[in-house]
Amino acid sequence: MEREYKNVYFLGIGGIGMSAIARYYLHEGYRVAGYDRTSTPLTRQLEAEGAEVHYDDDPALIPAAMRSAEDTLVVLTPAIPADHREWAWLREQGYTIEKRSQMLGHLSEGKVVMAVAGTHGKTTTSTLAAWLNHAAAGEGSAFLGGISRNFSSNLVLGEGRRLVVEADEYDRSFLRLYPDVAVITATDADHLDIYGTAEAMVEAFGQFAAQIKRGGALILKQGVALDFDTAERKLYRYSCDNGGDFEATNIRLMEGGRYLYDIVLPDGKIEDCELGILGRVHIENSVAAVAMLWCAAHIEHKSLDYDAVRRALREFGGVKRRMEVYVNTPKQVYIDDYAHHPEELRATIESLRGIFPGRRLTAIFQPHLYTRTRDFAKEFAEVLSLADEVIMVPIYPAREEPIEGITSELIGGMLSVEWRLAEREELAKLVATMDTDVVVTFGAGNIDVVCEDVARQLKMKS
Repeated sequence: MEREYKNVYFLGIGGIGMSAIARYYLHEGYRVAGYDRTSTPLTRQLEAEGAEVHYDDDPALIPAAMRSAEDTLVVLTPAIPADHREWAWLREQGYTIEKRSQMLGHLSEGKVVMAVAGTHGKTTTSTLAAWLNHAAAGEGSAFLGGISRNFSSNLVLGEGRRLVVEADEYDRSFLRLYPDVAVITATDADHLDIYGTAEAMVEAFGQFAAQIKRGGALILKQGVALDFDTAERKLYRYSCDNGGDFEATNIRLMEGGRYLYDIVLPDGKIEDCELGILGRVHIENSVAAVAMLWCAAHIEHKSLDYDAVRRALREFGGVKRRMEVYVNTPKQVYIDDYAHHPEELRATIESLRGIFPGRRLTAIFQPHLYTRTRDFAKEFAEVLSLADEVIMVPIYPAREEPIEGITSELIGGMLSVEWRLAEREELAKLVATMDTDVVVTFGAGNIDVVCEDVARQLKMKS
């Protein structure tokens, strides 16, 4: 950015990615304020840290100190609707307005950028990469798409030039980044309201890969097809027990649901790794994160400390709402998960089946977006039918208006297992009356506000 600003104003300050940038500017001594639709734990925490936040779309509520375009920069999330009054006023007044992705591009200049892209798995992978940088390499900063349980934040500020960022494909945001090392975890169809076709989305991932700096590396999940020019950059493959340059092998399930495994590298092996969180799906994420560290170390002509990596993997606490364990007893298990795409739900359900074999699984699902429900209703029903019973919660609309005929009942009607519809507010009382064993809540909306109540009821049963 050429101009020096004193203030930064955020439209959509409570978003997980936006709040990380807001925290950065608070840390750097800027005056920070913003609008969001509703008060949440994230917005309340930002207020406690010094940000001024309001919840009504009214230009008059923009702080007096920020009513000058000369010294205030505006940051915008793509989720803000086109008819937003504050956005219109700020445009009319001539403010410089940058998208969140543009800000990440600015903040990554001069850094060794380690970017994680993909339609699922990127938040856990990027958070783990940030933790490995911190705990195993002693350096690195990060802008994350979730709240790290190790850092208790979505912002990490550390020594050195390494910067981990979550590269979001929504609205083609990741095309603002030029990474040194990039992971692509998956290119399954999603955001078809933006891309139109699955092919167009894969093409965008190819554009992202083409922006990797010369001398850099792409770490691509085994089985993902993507055109990539290897003339000036390296291509590596990673997997969980499925071959590749980086691979988890010798996988053993331990008591309590954790796994022990080896990570094969191009030049060695890290034996007896134990990941600090549940789920076989996260073994694969850990391989990708370790691969990022290995590539960054090679770019910087440094070595990888195997013992430090092994220790950091064991100490990793995970991400809030990513297979987050609330209850885990022989009688009752309750896990909350952010999964909102069919393949994400499949990965979590299959992981839970592996950890708790033979136990009855109740899946509670709040679909996210009318368009995604419309585009993947059949796929959602197929995956949710892997559970023993399903509770459907009404769709969380986020930025969208309703679409006629698109409801949670659309998915429910295609399920091959027993199901029922319930309001989010009814869930705690409902599970208290049900014969439950392993319960998991799914969704990227606001289903998490009832997690503590659900957990309380299930703890009473156990």
